[in-house]
Amino acid sequence: MGPHPAVAAIRLAVRRVLHDILNDHPAGRAHPAGGASCEHLDRRPDDTAERSPSPLVLVACSGGADSMALASALAFEAPKLGIRAGGITVDHGLQPGSDLRADEVVLRLRELGLDPVESVAVTVGREGGPEAAARDARYAALDAAAERHGAAAVLLGHTRDDQAETVLLGLARGSGIRSLSGMAAVSGAGGRYRRPFLHLDRQTARKACMVQSLPVWDDPHNADPAYTRSRLRHEGLPALEKALGKGVVEALARTAQLSRDDADALDAWASQAEAAVRDSAGLLECAKLYALPPAVRRRILRRAAIEAGAPAGALFARHIEEVDRLITGWRGQGAINLPGRVVAQRQGGRLVIRQG
Repeated sequence: MGPHPAVAAIRLAVRRVLHDILNDHPAGRAHPAGGASCEHLDRRPDDTAERSPSPLVLVACSGGADSMALASALAFEAPKLGIRAGGITVDHGLQPGSDLRADEVVLRLRELGLDPVESVAVTVGREGGPEAAARDARYAALDAAAERHGAAAVLLGHTRDDQAETVLLGLARGSGIRSLSGMAAVSGAGGRYRRPFLHLDRQTARKACMVQSLPVWDDPHNADPAYTRSRLRHEGLPALEKALGKGVVEALARTAQLSRDDADALDAWASQAEAAVRDSAGLLECAKLYALPPAVRRRILRRAAIEAGAPAGALFARHIEEVDRLITGWRGQGAINLPGRVVAQRQGGRLVIRQG
């Protein structure tokens, strides 16, 4: 008798990602199993010892159901593929006893057989709001841990429900199609971050923990209405499902993928067009920018602002629209102030974006 369907689903999702990691890893590419197709995912390599050094994959685990399900699947699947598996938990220090909670997560990960396992304490700032600040601190800690341990990848437990919430948050910000594309299955420097569960719902992960008797921790912040995502999860999405019927989460996740495909195509177009709209000194020529489709032109402007020092997370659509008006609605207006003390202004038919 095979595993419970929920357990089988999370293991298959992780197995597929591990095969992708092997394909991307130098040692994995040299091994025939590294290029296995999906129909051969259950085949166990007989000569994994030949792969040296074995890639290390870490799981980022908060102790919640999603990440505990992910950790258990990684612990089960990685040894069969000759992959070393470890875990990282981040102590944000935002709740009393958070250090003790982190120690408990470390113990649970070790009980699953993961090694290395560590807890990393971070200091959460205030820039961008509490949720964004915590996220920035968490990813900085995960990046550092991956570098420290030489990890080939870090697995994250975001589910289809998280993806739907991210799409709605992007829609509320009005930041364009890239915001609607949600979270990528592969992201970070060199494709470091992998999200195996983007096609699985949150309930599947929780069920997998339950049938495996895995203890999970429900973060009280996830139910705190002070946080935007919490309100969306417990009030916004249920209201949408009540008004529109079931299937909203699946539709939003599908929207994310379609939006990502479109955004990637437009980004590629903008990259190719950028060289053609710069003069010999590297300045952007307003007339040539004007001739481009708005979606392409604004991508070039955004990239130029970020290169000049504007923080990507603080650069919103309204900022780029103001800069765009220097191209499309030029009436002699003055410089546009952007985040990061960056200034954009039109000078002699050229658009100059620099630190002010």
